[in-house]
Amino acid sequence: MSRSNYALCFVLSAILIALFLLDIAVGSTSIPLPQVWAALTGGDCPPATARIVVNIRLIKAIVALLAGAAISVSGLQMQTLFRNPLAGPYVLGISSGASLGVAIFLLGAPLFGLSPAMSSLGIAGAAWIGSAAVLLIVGALAARIKDIMVILILGMMFSSGISAVVQILQYLSRDESLKAFVIWTMGSLGDVTISQLWILLPAVVIGLFLAVVTIKPLNLLLFGEEYARTMGLHIKRSRTFLFLSTTLLAGTVTAFCGPIGFIGLAMPHVTRMLCRSSDHRILVPGTILSGAAVLLICDIISKLLTLPINSITALLGIPIVILVVLKTK
Repeated sequence: MSRSNYALCFVLSAILIALFLLDIAVGSTSIPLPQVWAALTGGDCPPATARIVVNIRLIKAIVALLAGAAISVSGLQMQTLFRNPLAGPYVLGISSGASLGVAIFLLGAPLFGLSPAMSSLGIAGAAWIGSAAVLLIVGALAARIKDIMVILILGMMFSSGISAVVQILQYLSRDESLKAFVIWTMGSLGDVTISQLWILLPAVVIGLFLAVVTIKPLNLLLFGEEYARTMGLHIKRSRTFLFLSTTLLAGTVTAFCGPIGFIGLAMPHVTRMLCRSSDHRILVPGTILSGAAVLLICDIISKLLTLPINSITALLGIPIVILVVLKTK
């Protein structure tokens, strides 16, 4: 890593810390940054302010940080694995698979007379199974079909088919379950409880660890699977690690925060433009920092404008996607 890249990582880290504190300060009632810092460090601040900061806003800011890093890295992995700049967890149907798992859990369970009480682990498990199932199908097709554009189209078709199944479940579901699912589809970083955070945090950390482990395979896969195989890379094992990492990252975030679009598609390209490199030793940490920072920005804007997080990520991500399409013709 060059000196300029070290400097970029330092700048991104400083920006991330500033945005993290600003995200805690911004809300229905603004809290001055000195009081935020005092609440986080155990300093002198009003007890009510300390409770708001520690019990509510700190959790939401941590979720935004984890979700932004997780979705962005999963997008980077998919773009490298499928060698397509428009690949991502949302486009390839991975997030839709997680949505289907959650939909079956939230909407389908009452249809069979099961208990409406839903555990956090059950929602996460349903999302993992759904995203893993779609990812395995897409991966199996990619092994047989060498045309990456066909894989991309098939992923979009899977996403559309899954959406149709979800709509059927919505039509047949009860009012209470339907309302809970519709609110979930809008995307939210503030509905994660402390008990859910203890599932989200280790899952994302393990997924990011696997992403770091697969940095060398990702660099080899940039030149195609045939080249990677001649360099001694175990393709099947590397794919398994990549699929597991993406399932943990995209599936877990989708389970607890809803389907957050465009971040996974756009942020890897932003990082490439900032770093001016295709080396994943630079891209992976850069994508973690930039993805987390951008989702914190989206969260701040959504709180200021009282809008769903998905609408903000779309407005910021769509111009980047259009730029990528025009650039790659």
